[in-house]
Amino acid sequence: MSENKTGFEEVESLLQDIGAKIEQLIEKGTNASGEAKDEIEKKIKDLKEKKTTLEDEFIKGKEKVEKLYKEELEPNFQESKEHFKEGFKQLLEGIKTLLGQK
Repeated sequence: MSENKTGFEEVESLLQDIGAKIEQLIEKGTNASGEAKDEIEKKIKDLKEKKTTLEDEFIKGKEKVEKLYKEELEPNFQESKEHFKEGFKQLLEGIKTLLGQK
């Protein structure tokens, strides 16, 4: 059975994969020598900076979405829920009236 992941869970998983790849590069960099080692260390530094930037942007985006949901969407869902309940009650009353069970 496959798991359904939210967008946030998928991004977090990708960030973890990126971190693992960086760690693999670090291991390879320790075994390299000379110019190759310098190039690998430069790439590692660049990737770490980009990963940090991605993580920061992800956290900011996640906070914005959560704030939007709590401030705007959740109250609308609650209001819609109440309207739905009221509509359902009126529908039941109409059915009872049609069936003569009032």
